[in-house]
Amino acid sequence: MADLPTVRPEKPAEPVAAGTRPALSVLDVLSFLCELFAFASLAIWGVLAWPFPWNIGVAIAAPLVAILLWGLFVSPRAVFPVHPFIRAFIELLVYASATLAWWSGGQVWIGVGFAVVAVTVGVLAGRRRFT
Repeated sequence: MADLPTVRPEKPAEPVAAGTRPALSVLDVLSFLCELFAFASLAIWGVLAWPFPWNIGVAIAAPLVAILLWGLFVSPRAVFPVHPFIRAFIELLVYASATLAWWSGGQVWIGVGFAVVAVTVGVLAGRRRFT
């Protein structure tokens, strides 16, 4: 029994007081708006790009898959915390799919504008996570 390490009990960590989360920044709000715009873009694409029986299913499934990917890997409280580069890749995948949805609908400038804003916000938010 002498070979066992000595274990001393430690005082448990103090619980975090309610309301002590960091305040939201403008970048957090812009990031959230880009997410919502991407999900709405996929729903609009599903309605407009497919014939009647399929448009309802695609309009529900496309944003649902994007929301599922976002919630599992990218959200602040992600179920599966992943490496920051994988997180950025999945975020870029969702933004690129929304951009391609606008391009396939003939709205190239909306797609380009969204891509520029989303990538800029994503890069700034990603750099902030590393600091």
